[in-house]
Amino acid sequence: MNHNTLKNIIFDHHETIKSFDIVERDYAFDMNANYVLVGLRRAGKSTLLYKLVKDLIASGTDWEQIIYINFEDDRLEEFTSADFNDILEVQAELTSKKGWFFLDEIQIIDGWEKFARRLADSKEHVFITGSNAKMLSSEIEEHLGGRYLTKYITPYNFKEFLTAKKIDFDQKAIIGTKSQGNIRRAFDEYFHFGGFPESLNLIDKRGYVSSIYQKILLGDMASRNSIRNISALKIMMKKIAESVKDELSYSKLHNILKTIGISISKDVVIDYISYAKDSYLIFAVRNYFSKFVDRETTPKYYYNENGLLNLFLFDSETRLLENLVAITLHNKYEEIYYLKSKNLDADFFIPENGTVVQVSYSLKNNADDREIASILEAAKTMKEADRFVIITFEEEKELEIDGTKIEAIPIWKWLLA
Repeated sequence: MNHNTLKNIIFDHHETIKSFDIVERDYAFDMNANYVLVGLRRAGKSTLLYKLVKDLIASGTDWEQIIYINFEDDRLEEFTSADFNDILEVQAELTSKKGWFFLDEIQIIDGWEKFARRLADSKEHVFITGSNAKMLSSEIEEHLGGRYLTKYITPYNFKEFLTAKKIDFDQKAIIGTKSQGNIRRAFDEYFHFGGFPESLNLIDKRGYVSSIYQKILLGDMASRNSIRNISALKIMMKKIAESVKDELSYSKLHNILKTIGISISKDVVIDYISYAKDSYLIFAVRNYFSKFVDRETTPKYYYNENGLLNLFLFDSETRLLENLVAITLHNKYEEIYYLKSKNLDADFFIPENGTVVQVSYSLKNNADDREIASILEAAKTMKEADRFVIITFEEEKELEIDGTKIEAIPIWKWLLA
């Protein structure tokens, strides 16, 4: 590989990073470790690398030590695994100091794993990103043998979304009439289109989100797994979206597809769901009270981004509301469950802090009575539960019933807590 071309690519990225407006994100890195960043497409993995570079420069690292290469660059079309050593030679030409290697979309190059292992074994500092089509977290362990830590990256949470839009959300802003209006207007956008960083300044946000979905569906799922029945895959993902909030076993989903003329086996349904989870498109929440087998086979499924779910729904704010709560809890806690038994039906339970969460679009309908009844049942029968919350769309109040305190919090304010 021509060394001058590599240097041009590295220097061009230096200029891009220098001028890039970085949004602070809630991720911590051990700079003595090597990382692979994984997660949903377009979640902001590359911009996190930019942030790491800027932090290094601020701490005294020279720009010549920063080797940032995006392998989607058209100047690298003829790059092969045989050219990887040229990267090390170029780094040595730029400085005698230790380098920091940022390798974006490295999975494009066949044989990248050997180079990544060699860098780690040589005690270099390395950060890697890759699309989910060829780089899943389960395979990283297989290919890189514990040399790298895996960091799961999500699109913006609501605080990061507001920060990126330069909207204040401190306590004063939450209380103020005009400033609260700005927050709630931004929330409406976040609620319907999600937190993909590149979507913020686009007019056609739905079109952008749709293009991401197509790349996940056709690339990360269909192409990677050699799926021929694309139509069946598309319809299955639509039916999962329409079933958000509800328990959905493999058998139930198979029967739903069968009744509308989709002829695939239950084993294929199981495979397709596995591919969707591997691609970070959906995740499962299981019943806290179920036996292990039932937990695995009869979960609730949620989409990892509200914007993606919203592509399938028409006038279904309640599903979007519960999906956003599920995303937030899933990204924050290691374990979340729903609660379902004979007398108890609650949307979420977090064992880590003993919180039961119900989701209710409004407290002005009959469903409110059932949800409160379930909370009271949880308070009475679950020793591990000691906080009870109802997430609403806009209502806020505090209730105390039979000695049980219940907080009702609007979703936008809950996201800022």
